Amino acid sequence: MKGWQFTNTNVPLKLVEKPDPVVQPGFVVIDVMAAGLCHSDVAALEDPGWIGIITAHPMYMGHENAGIITEIGEGVEEFKVGDRVGIAPLSAKLCAETGRSWAVGYQCDGGYADKCMVPVDCLVPLPDNVSFLEGAAATDAGMTSYHALYKAGGAKAGMKVGIIGIGGLGQFAAGMALIDNIDLYVCDINPEARKLAEEMGIKHVYENALELAPANCELIVDFAGFGQTTADALEAVAPGGTVVVVGMGRLESKINTRLLILKQAKLVGSCGGTAQDIKDVYGYFATGKLKPQLHEISFDEIPEGLERLHRGEVKGRLVAVR
Repeated sequence: MKGWQFTNTNVPLKLVEKPDPVVQPGFVVIDVMAAGLCHSDVAALEDPGWIGIITAHPMYMGHENAGIITEIGEGVEEFKVGDRVGIAPLSAKLCAETGRSWAVGYQCDGGYADKCMVPVDCLVPLPDNVSFLEGAAATDAGMTSYHALYKAGGAKAGMKVGIIGIGGLGQFAAGMALIDNIDLYVCDINPEARKLAEEMGIKHVYENALELAPANCELIVDFAGFGQTTADALEAVAPGGTVVVVGMGRLESKINTRLLILKQAKLVGSCGGTAQDIKDVYGYFATGKLKPQLHEISFDEIPEGLERLHRGEVKGRLVAVR
């Protein structure tokens, strides 16, 4: 198999060929048909702190994947060769070499390659009317935004919900919220993002998170995470409301604890999600109504795609498709 290999921080990805994986009991081998590009991969290429997470390097990167099963390991009964699947990035199974959870694209070879071997509990059936492009994007961007909005935040129809940031994650959340008839209020400092929000049919669109305050939102999800956005979300949320922080634009925030206490507000962190979350996102795609900005590139363009992410040139998500 051939793929884009990560070796170390500040070292460019290199196209490397190595033997095809030999399927293990409880695993399957996938022909990767689509792999999403993520800002965390950009960070891993330039921040030495990520070496503590990417413990299996050198390895193929890529943790947003969808494809077709080509081999089945002993004991796998729920799936068969030829099944279309998405791959949840994190498994409950422990890697024998590292003792950590089997994290695709972090502790084992990921999907920036033509093949990938994963534990069966990572697999999510991909409906026939959901493309591989959508299937890959849902395994991280979709999963993460769904989990933050519905599992961590408890969003439901009729609830007043604020969203900070209409980027790759915020678009997913806003699109699902509209499908569920949630009373949506969004903000983004980028005028192009605000225009996109209006084109999506969102009626209440603002520039600054503090402008959400008059709406008295029961829930505000911060997909930007630039420190001040989190502090402003706490300022704007209704008494007794919840602020969910997802974005990591800046890794610290100075919040007003008086507000936190007197409002009896909740400040919750949300990271990733589950295979069930991905399955639920596929359900939204299957309606034909969920349409985040997804931009298709080839597998040969993955390094340049990551550079585009680094330069801030991508609105939505990039997905490499075969």
